Amino acid sequence: MADDTVIALADIGKSYSLESRPWRRLWQQLRGGAGPGPQHHALRHVDLRIRRGETVGIIGRNGAGKSTLLQVICGVVAPTRGQRRVHGRVAALLELGAGFDPELTGRENVRLNGPLLGLTAAQVGQRLPSIIDFAGIGEFIDQPVRSYSSGMFVRLAFSMATSVEPDILVIDEALSVGDGSFARKSFERIMALKERGATILFCSHSLFQVEQLCERAIWLHDGAVRFDGSSRQACMEYQGWMEVDDAAAAQDPAAPARFDSPAATLVDVQILPVREGFELRSGVDDLALRLRVRSDPALPEPTVGVIVHGADGRAVASAGSWLDAVDLQRDADGSFAVVLRFPALPLLKGRYTVSAYVLCERAIHIQAAAEHVAAFEVFQSDAMQGIVALPRRWHTGAEARS
Repeated sequence: MADDTVIALADIGKSYSLESRPWRRLWQQLRGGAGPGPQHHALRHVDLRIRRGETVGIIGRNGAGKSTLLQVICGVVAPTRGQRRVHGRVAALLELGAGFDPELTGRENVRLNGPLLGLTAAQVGQRLPSIIDFAGIGEFIDQPVRSYSSGMFVRLAFSMATSVEPDILVIDEALSVGDGSFARKSFERIMALKERGATILFCSHSLFQVEQLCERAIWLHDGAVRFDGSSRQACMEYQGWMEVDDAAAAQDPAAPARFDSPAATLVDVQILPVREGFELRSGVDDLALRLRVRSDPALPEPTVGVIVHGADGRAVASAGSWLDAVDLQRDADGSFAVVLRFPALPLLKGRYTVSAYVLCERAIHIQAAAEHVAAFEVFQSDAMQGIVALPRRWHTGAEARS
């Protein structure tokens, strides 16, 4: 393995038996393989080399093999074929707390799981105070885990998993866990590991987060690597394939979805001026959107983003305060309002919806969202086709011939 290569996979395959008869499944397991008969191939001929310090996103639809790939890398499951070589200490955020005994206390579970993460008993004892402090569950650390709320359980499991200062951090489907201030703490710990030079594998359905966090991304499809390259190109290829393949990427504008968190609340999102029904003239009227937000004043000033969707749910335009270096000017209590204006809206005729988001100051962790929260319609007086009116210039005569 090259000096800077920490993960090397060569012709990796993973198959699972689809045998329905219990005695046949037992016989196959005793023989150490799936054996003859119907099989599901979760991974097919995967070749990967990941260097030290890389941040790599793993994208693909459900069932594409993403979680299986991460489990193979972490050594949780053995590949059916191929060679796996991993150099360095691995911390995996796959199933937080999977090894915890509900009858033992939190403290006892930390001591029990430490050696499983590669720590000696002395190292566990040395890090125990910081693990307990980071989890923030107070006196419950000496209570049986079965008495924990789901949030307390996740806090302790995350604190334990990330306390080992890994060389390789594997994250499946979640950048941060818990809610409120702990969500931010967990996110900051992950970012600190990234800045320290740890290799990070991040599996997510959020293409936005993959683009923001990762320099490289791998698109898995049907157990095989379909694209491996820059995260922006990978996300563009994957999104384009989804849109062409079927309508699964489309969302229902009639069913808005929203969530808030202790970090931020989207009070409302309005199209200005406020009135019944919104019809805009293409290339003439402005699209003005006002967002009112309440945020935790103890946290750094957040950022906001807006996406304009077409009738099929696809994003046709977007804007972010961090991209335009906008100071949101919060009040002392953390509240603020901001108006985003698209002058002489260049969208062509059609129905559109608006989604709004509040994100952390790095524009990665989403603190609040209101999807398809407002709708408007664009009409035009000419017969131009498409989605947007592009600036254009015609040249004729001698100028065109030269």
